[in-house]
Order: sequence, then structure tokens, then C-alpha cells
Amino acid sequence: MHFLLLTVLCSTSIALILKHSDTRKGEPIVLLAWNYLVASVIALVILLLTKSTTFSIETLLFGSGLGLLFVVSFFIYAKAISLAGTGLATTSSRLSVIIPIVFSIIIFNEEPKFNHLIGFVFTFVTFIFFYFTVKGNHTDGDGIKKYLVLLAVFIGIGINDFAMKVFNSWRPSEEEQYFVFFIFASAFIYSSVYIFINKIKIEKHTSISGLVLGVPNVFSTIFLLASLSLLPAILVYPLMNVGIIVLTTLLAFIIWKEKLNRWGVFALISGLIAILFLSLPG
Repeated sequence: MHFLLLTVLCSTSIALILKHSDTRKGEPIVLLAWNYLVASVIALVILLLTKSTTFSIETLLFGSGLGLLFVVSFFIYAKAISLAGTGLATTSSRLSVIIPIVFSIIIFNEEPKFNHLIGFVFTFVTFIFFYFTVKGNHTDGDGIKKYLVLLAVFIGIGINDFAMKVFNSWRPSEEEQYFVFFIFASAFIYSSVYIFINKIKIEKHTSISGLVLGVPNVFSTIFLLASLSLLPAILVYPLMNVGIIVLTTLLAFIIWKEKLNRWGVFALISGLIAILFLSLPG
């Protein structure tokens, strides 16, 4: 159970570090670049320790392409935290579990269970609540912008998660550590090139936050895999996702006084219900 708790703490710290950087007016792309540098170094060390010796060009290309999607989706997640708040952004990112499920049904002919259908309904309801949440107390333009950012987080992170399933069903498990390294290393290269081309100023406090961010970003995955090796997935996924949303929302309120309006509370509750049903097997 301690690995599951560590997973929740690592994933929660990612959102809080992004929020902290936003309050300091840090450049998100600079934060991400340093984050991916640390993540790629840790992935390389793990790769060397496993003594893997072979990889395919397919794994290199797929991992490098996915690295770009990682940068884009993580950047959008940072923007969502800034615009819509930590709680709603985290809820949207966790709801993205529905994307791999839908694609698995369509592409891999997996049969949806009754609880999945209930989860689909509550996901749809949650995004309706999202709309009313961001619409209140804002101009129409700002409200739509926040809603679209939340939707982009949902789609982007969901596609990233499904890409992992594609890799597992397509490439041998011996190439998994190379795949992870290619993702983080290419993400660092993409974000660094963007910073160089656009001559973005690299500030010390943002760089430090990025270096710190890279640690929980990698270990959240490591601890999740450890949790799944010791506990049933039926317990891990619901507790993990619900724990991350509740803890992130609570700490954002305590630290930065982030509050949810009535529709935001409805969205949070509906999202938690959706995640519970989507995480459970049939």
C-alpha cells in the first residue's frame, strides 16, 4: 500500500509544482525542459542498470514521436492549471482514462462492460459541469478558452496513455526501457529547441522547479508499476485517481486558497464517480 501512497504523492506534487511555477510567473516550456532533462537522465540510468542491449528503429521513431506529444500535453496541462485551477485541471487529466478505453474498444475490439458505460455517461456530465464552471464570473471568451484547455488536457493525456497500450501490444517488452528513454530524451530536445528558437529567457527559479519536477514525474510511473505488482488493479486505479484529485484540490485550497464554485464542486464529484466506474473491471 505504501507504493500506492507514494504514487499519489508524486502525481500530486507534479500539479503543485506546476501551480507554484505559475504563481512565480515562470515560463512553462522552460520548466518542462529541465523536467525532461532530469527524467531522461533517470531513465538512462535505469536503462543501463537493466543491461538492455537491443532496440528497433520502430521503437526509436515511436518513442521520439510520442516525446513531442508529451511536451504538448504537459504544456497544455500547465496552462489548464493556470487558467482553470489545479482541481479542475487534475480532474480533467484523470478523466482521460476514458480515451484508452474507447480506442481499445474501437481498435482492439475489446468489449465495454456495463460499468464503463456508466463511466462514459458521468464523463459527459462532468464536461457539462466544466462548461458551467468556467462560464460563471468570466467573459464568454475567457470561459470558452478555459473549457477548451480542459478538453485539450483530457484528449492529450488520454492519447499519450493509449500510445503506451499500443507499444505494449506492438513491441517486445525488452525494448520498454529504451522506449521510456527515447520519450523523455526527445521531449527534452524538442522543448530545448523551442526555447532556443524563440529566445525564451531561462530564469533560475523556473529551472530549479523544473529539476525538482523531473523526479516525481519519473517516480510516479515507477511507483505505479510497483503498486500494480503488489495490489490488484481493481484497487490501485480507483484509489490512485481519486486520491490524486482529492489531495491536489485540498492542498491547492490550503496553499493558494483556490476555490471551486457550485458547478466546480459538481464537476469534481461527477468526475470522481466517472473515474471509479471507468477504473473498475466488469
